[in-house]
Amino acid sequence: MKHLKLVTQSAVVIALMATGFTAYGGGDVVSKASNIGGIINTRHNMTQSFLIPPANANVMDMARNQYGEVCVYCHTPHAANTQISLPLWNRTIPSTTYTTYNSSSMTQPVSQPGPNSLSCLSCHDGTVAIDSIINMPTTGGNPGSANYNQAQETSQNSTFLSSWINSSGINPSAHMTLSSPAGCLLCHSTEGTGALFPSAASFDVFVIGSDLRNDHPVGVRYPAMGPGVDFNATTGTHNNIAYFDGNGNSKLDPGDIRLYNTGQGFEVECASCHDPHGVPSNGVGTVNNKAFMRVSNSGSSLCLTCHVK
Repeated sequence: MKHLKLVTQSAVVIALMATGFTAYGGGDVVSKASNIGGIINTRHNMTQSFLIPPANANVMDMARNQYGEVCVYCHTPHAANTQISLPLWNRTIPSTTYTTYNSSSMTQPVSQPGPNSLSCLSCHDGTVAIDSIINMPTTGGNPGSANYNQAQETSQNSTFLSSWINSSGINPSAHMTLSSPAGCLLCHSTEGTGALFPSAASFDVFVIGSDLRNDHPVGVRYPAMGPGVDFNATTGTHNNIAYFDGNGNSKLDPGDIRLYNTGQGFEVECASCHDPHGVPSNGVGTVNNKAFMRVSNSGSSLCLTCHVK
């Protein structure tokens, strides 16, 4: 009942009800995204331009800035985040300390998540708004306002974000995170919202949080090969990446499971198994692997890429 009370009092939810909001089917899990042909047709397209008619995307303008550009929610061509080694990174990276995976049966050292996990956790730990970026587009927004704020590299400034004005005229009543009770889970959750939006896709599983003990370990060192090691050896390297060359072409492809070395040896990170842009399941034009996986886990094939069981 706690969550239901929060939902019924929320101006966001009242506005959604007024628009006749309904949930979607199709695509990967429950979404109107086709999940074919790259990030623009996936849930990671925060502009939601895949919605038909396009005006339906405006319903979420009260939850996030509508920048009108797909890539800008993560990347910028100029003035990128200098605090993290990621390609032209435009998102806020918080100084969160994560509770890491621990098991009496695991002997490999586990460190705090590296850059190729922090990129994912900058949304999925639920502490930073999905529209919290450093360098907002120069077109649109509030004329004459400063669209760049370097302090956004490590800390969300909602006043800065609110200087943007959505072209729809609907502006966020809150810059929402994925987390509950004041974020996306207000509607996209199995807790307390079913009475209002019974067919809304649940995002509960997507909110990883800062306690990583119930998730596959990230920041965990990959074992060195030797007798008694129940892991497969990687088959290729590219700069600071060791990878399993799935198609044998001696190139690092999006569909290749990989390990990252950021100074402590090769480690498993979120991006070892997931590609946020989507990877086609059977060549160009086919539906992407579910959950942004680099390869399908049918028959545990993804797990068995690394593990010998």
